[in-house]
Amino acid sequence: MQHHHLPAAAEWILAVPFTAALLIYIGLLIISSKRGRDWPVYRTMLWISGTLLCFISVAGPLAQLAHADFRMHMAGHLLLGMLGPLLMALGAPVKLLLRSLPVQRAKQLSRLLRSRILAILSNPAVTATVNLGGLWVLYTTDLFRMMHESILLHILIHLHIFLAGYLFTVSMIYVEPIPHRTSYLYRSIILVLALAAHGILSKHIYAHPPEGVPRAEAETGGMLMYYGGDAVDILIILILCYHWYQAAAPKETSRNKDIPAST
Repeated sequence: MQHHHLPAAAEWILAVPFTAALLIYIGLLIISSKRGRDWPVYRTMLWISGTLLCFISVAGPLAQLAHADFRMHMAGHLLLGMLGPLLMALGAPVKLLLRSLPVQRAKQLSRLLRSRILAILSNPAVTATVNLGGLWVLYTTDLFRMMHESILLHILIHLHIFLAGYLFTVSMIYVEPIPHRTSYLYRSIILVLALAAHGILSKHIYAHPPEGVPRAEAETGGMLMYYGGDAVDILIILILCYHWYQAAAPKETSRNKDIPAST
């Protein structure tokens, strides 16, 4: 990769949304607390951790190194597109927002969540296609090289990586009041296909480095994408399976109650 210096303006522009997200969450937390509505501390810590990971991936030393070193770029990609969104999703910001809004505003937000457009955007097949499709386009075309030559492209692509990763995560694990829910089996199938696409792409990067990326950096970056992505995906799988178990457990309990005890 050619060693370009990442303009400070790009860092600031990308850092603003995550700084705002952190401050807004804290503000909602204060409003909820004043209304006597407790909020789990662990969710707050997850949101703070997620926003901080996303922040350091777009601004600061890691962001500067990522602009010149593909290995650092891939580390930032894992933070911005996978681990950060997962932690933020577990922070349940929409649920906190609903608890903090006046009743009328909360009803309006609920109607928006039930809208047709959000039904499409929250469908796992759509979110997986947008997420993985975007990565395939980025790393198998000239887009990756162009991203390092255009501030606008750099900003847009990083925003896409985060938003696509966040939407994919919330469409897989339901910690928010999502009206348009799909079955656990459907989500599991989409998740397996997404994991396969992610793994194949990482191997493709290993064997066919993006334009301008030294082979050694591509090989390390490909392995980081493969194993680091698997580590985050395992967390999603565990959460999905745990929710599936919780959903099935009451049914099993009620079914057992109908079975007479043996004499």
